[in-house]
Amino acid sequence: KDLDADWTKKHGQHRYGYKNHIKIDKGSKLITNFEVSSASVHDSQMLGYLLEEEDAHHELYADSAYRSGQIEKELKDGKIRSRIHKKGYRGNPLNARDKAINTNKSRVRARVEHVFGDMCQTMGKIIVRQIGMVRNTAAITMMNICYNMRRSSYLLASSEP
Repeated sequence: KDLDADWTKKHGQHRYGYKNHIKIDKGSKLITNFEVSSASVHDSQMLGYLLEEEDAHHELYADSAYRSGQIEKELKDGKIRSRIHKKGYRGNPLNARDKAINTNKSRVRARVEHVFGDMCQTMGKIIVRQIGMVRNTAAITMMNICYNMRRSSYLLASSEP
């Protein structure tokens, strides 16, 4: 039994394992930083590990799960412009203007989903079968490196005259 892995619920299905939290460059779609955690860790808890000093004066695009007062303060302190989706609440849904703003943010944020989609298509799902955090981190690291190598070769081939 893998004692480092944990359970989570995604789209109504229970899943056991690990998560690959990534930060990508929006221009090249290359993975610039990543962290591995058990599946039960909320994505917003890993944001601090992904951000670096070089991110100052840049924008951070993320879904509404990342919106909190604490995260907004951390981004402001790090001089990072927040482009995190706004979220509606029960009895206080988003207005049309906020929905339009979120739609524009989604165009950029979707690039992260393209990375995971590419991994699923080319690597035959993103499944790791090792036991233990260290071995699974190594396997996920190799998947991320393979993705970056494939993406880099595509970018080089498309930039040649």
